[in-house]
Amino acid sequence: MDNLTEDHQEFNIGIDGGGSINNTDNQFIGRGEKEMAPIAGNSIHRSSSRPQLDLSGAAIQGNFEERDPTILLPNQSDDISHLALDIGGSLIKLVYFSRHENQTVTDRRRKIINARLGITNVNRRSYPILGGRLHFVKFETNKINECLDFIYSKQLHRGGMDSRHWQSEGSATENTIIKATGGGAYKFADLFKDRLGISIEKEDEMNCLVAGANFLLKAIRHEAFTHMEGQKEFVQIDSNDLFPYLLVNIGSGVSMIKVDGDGIFQRVSGTNVGGGTYWGLGKLLTKCKSFDELLELSQRGDNRTIDMLVGDIYGGMDYSKIGLSASTIASSFGKAISENKDLEDYSPEDISLSLLRMISYNIGQIAYLNALRFGLKRIFFGGFFIRGHAYTMDTISFAVQFWSKGQAQAMFLRHEGFLGAIGAFMSYEKHGLDDLMVHQFVERFPMGAPYIGGSVHGPPLGDLNEKISWMEKFVQKGTEITAPVPTAPPGTTGLGGFEVPSSKGDALRPDASKLNVGVLHLVPSLEVFPLLSDPKIYEPNTIDLSDHGELEYWFTVLSEHMPDLVDKAVASEGGTDDAKRRGDAFARAFSAHLARLMEEPAAYGKLGLANLLELREECLREFHFHDVYRSIKQRENEASLAVLPDLLMELDSMNEETRLLTLIEGVLAANIFDWGSRACVDLYHKGTIIEIYRMSRNKMQRPWRVDDFDLFKERMFSSAEKRPRPYKRALLFVDNSGADIVLGMLPLARELLRRGTEVVLVANSLPALNDITAMELPDIVAEAAKHCDILRGAAEAGGLLVDAMINVQDSPRDSSFSVPLMVVENGCGSPCIDLRQVSSELAAVAKDADLVILEGMGRSLHTNFNAKFKCDALKLAMVKNQRLAAKLINGNIYDCVCRFEPAN
Repeated sequence: MDNLTEDHQEFNIGIDGGGSINNTDNQFIGRGEKEMAPIAGNSIHRSSSRPQLDLSGAAIQGNFEERDPTILLPNQSDDISHLALDIGGSLIKLVYFSRHENQTVTDRRRKIINARLGITNVNRRSYPILGGRLHFVKFETNKINECLDFIYSKQLHRGGMDSRHWQSEGSATENTIIKATGGGAYKFADLFKDRLGISIEKEDEMNCLVAGANFLLKAIRHEAFTHMEGQKEFVQIDSNDLFPYLLVNIGSGVSMIKVDGDGIFQRVSGTNVGGGTYWGLGKLLTKCKSFDELLELSQRGDNRTIDMLVGDIYGGMDYSKIGLSASTIASSFGKAISENKDLEDYSPEDISLSLLRMISYNIGQIAYLNALRFGLKRIFFGGFFIRGHAYTMDTISFAVQFWSKGQAQAMFLRHEGFLGAIGAFMSYEKHGLDDLMVHQFVERFPMGAPYIGGSVHGPPLGDLNEKISWMEKFVQKGTEITAPVPTAPPGTTGLGGFEVPSSKGDALRPDASKLNVGVLHLVPSLEVFPLLSDPKIYEPNTIDLSDHGELEYWFTVLSEHMPDLVDKAVASEGGTDDAKRRGDAFARAFSAHLARLMEEPAAYGKLGLANLLELREECLREFHFHDVYRSIKQRENEASLAVLPDLLMELDSMNEETRLLTLIEGVLAANIFDWGSRACVDLYHKGTIIEIYRMSRNKMQRPWRVDDFDLFKERMFSSAEKRPRPYKRALLFVDNSGADIVLGMLPLARELLRRGTEVVLVANSLPALNDITAMELPDIVAEAAKHCDILRGAAEAGGLLVDAMINVQDSPRDSSFSVPLMVVENGCGSPCIDLRQVSSELAAVAKDADLVILEGMGRSLHTNFNAKFKCDALKLAMVKNQRLAAKLINGNIYDCVCRFEPAN
């Protein structure tokens, strides 16, 4: 399966700086490159023809810190268009916005915390895109009726299915205006008016192209990538150091645009030798019927039969004096001069490859010379000619590298096919995208498009039932993906003064670099964790999945865990037939994701283990499994709470140094309860939760594999004569339900509270495996508070008891304790955490914190093991995977990590 995204099918661009290539009728339509002199570009036009947003009375709808909050505009009476198109000769690219529906939830605990932290609605920006999603869809232009049907089915021309207005009486669309760019914006304007009753407002192609590129490079963390010898490497672009850059748009002709800022650009050069040249000459010389067919031919070609090489001139020898090897191409198509052959004597495959190299290398050379001319560090390539074709990107990259002597790199964009459509979307008034930052965008990859092996199989999918039905048919057909097509042996041909790039494994698929484009969630409530020492160099993932062996191992782990996960998912929904059908669909869908990523690890962007684990949770939620381990968590919480009073009594009988060691041992021992670990799941069948916890405690022998306990103890106690000041505020990133939170982290939190430290329990916003969530924690704390004055007073001060469902009136007496115990959401729903994207609530509470405790494999080993902080950090975990233990700490399964790092 070559595409796993919602509501879109393929991601190529059909509009260029000089015209368009029309695969439908096999005609080249274009202006050529009539003007070679630079012309000034204008800033992008903001349409004033659309109704203006009335932001008066705007407020967050539902939970203030909901992961995808929605902005409610109570005084907005006009429909707001959330749809823009780029209609090319071959493809229609559609970008649309959808809101996220929330239900209002009263949360007094959150209000108390917000009041304490000084968070108010007033500080929030009121944009229509709050809590929404940007979707990217593609249709073939010759099937434009499918596009119109899709727009109508989702009522996108009336503000979308979530609009409050479109179903009301008199909701006519005669005044609705949709932004569009590309030649089809003119060609199909009447069709849109007749079918949907809407008017098309045409936007300048180049304005849209630049606006789209600027947005993507600033908004998507892993948008840009290099491509050399079949290998993709994602490049992190600092949005503060983006400009200037050169944007090379290769369509029928080639435009080279110097971009100096938002809305500030000029076309500085170009060439009439571009995609149209390749397609036109290729059609004449090979009789190919389509652009893709021509590219496919090139994969099987050998250009040595047509191109004149340096070795042909110098008797098979290099021309070493000027640095040219024998395999360097001296003249494209040069052998046709001296050989007594007709066109039919040359294979179409060889002709296609020679054409591809001739055009690609020359575009790369001209682009580099223009970058050199203007002193530009970055060159981004896009357009119809690129279309994710691996060998095309390799040849362009090789040209830039050769001519720059390695000083410059060609870069490409994951969303390059949607630059124009995004730019058209941004031409609406007050879209709000300009002011969002990279940490406020979350890209997810739902299983939403029938796209297999590079071919489209039907229109985009709609509701869940339709998606499940398609999944069942898809798996029956098999998940095979087109096999690699061999290329010529590496190092045997070249062009324009340098060698041909080799490809990994001597094979490079024509579609090997087709990149999936997900649904872009816009979450302005996300912030960068303010205690990171240097967010620019922070990398959450500890395990590098670019290593194929590492990738294969973790894919196997996830695959083997799948049957047990599906059983629990179905059971969590009552074991109904519907739940079984959804469980089966989830298994097929996630298996297809894994198959796609095994074939192309960079298909969804830069891949780390945390991304894989989050993808699994998102896939469960996609098929409406929202809390698979709910009943297991409840059972383990109850069992652990039953023995908590005895544990607290035991701890209180110890001196403080012994108690601190016992508490850390307790956290490590309780961390064994992890339903994400196969080894731990096997343990659960051998004893009760309390028996396993006691067994784990008894094995807590120091020194641990990573043992900084003495450093932490010194910071806590120093000496009897010189007591260090207590921490002001500690953030405890908690992990699992049951013994982990109740018998491990809560007693540790209690000890910090006892010493006068404010404690914030940081938990998931959404369920993931058996991890505790912020919504579940208040009830657990309230139950524990029945047996502890310290917890009760701190919980009351932190606002935790106001929301708890448990009556605590008849529990302990002294409630004068004023140091607060608070709970905040972390902003994610994964076993791991990327600290570049946390909830604004967590970011606010972190500003006064001087201790961070990360607990559990997901948050302190899989991610953040190497993270550095501005404050003291304590990382606690039991390693429940042998491979991870050996690789990370040179240890064994069940070894423990107690890593204390003073403020950096």
